[in-house]
Amino acid sequence: MQYTLRNIPDVVDLALRRRAREQGKSLNDVALETLARGAGVTEHRPRQRDLKDIAGTWHHDRAFDRALADQHKIDRALWK
Repeated sequence: MQYTLRNIPDVVDLALRRRAREQGKSLNDVALETLARGAGVTEHRPRQRDLKDIAGTWHHDRAFDRALADQHKIDRALWK
């Protein structure tokens, strides 16, 4: 399949050209990889981080609560 794209924003053009140069690839290859990644059809899936390993592990700590409460105090002298 062949496409012709028009009105590519300068910032996109520069980013694609920079990436192609840095990776030693052609502009066409980088553009295709970027389109595929944006369309969600890449072979490489980015690692996703969920928080299930730490979810539900919070323990109340009075010292922490006091320290946090101190951070919420307004120093009136600083606001004059």
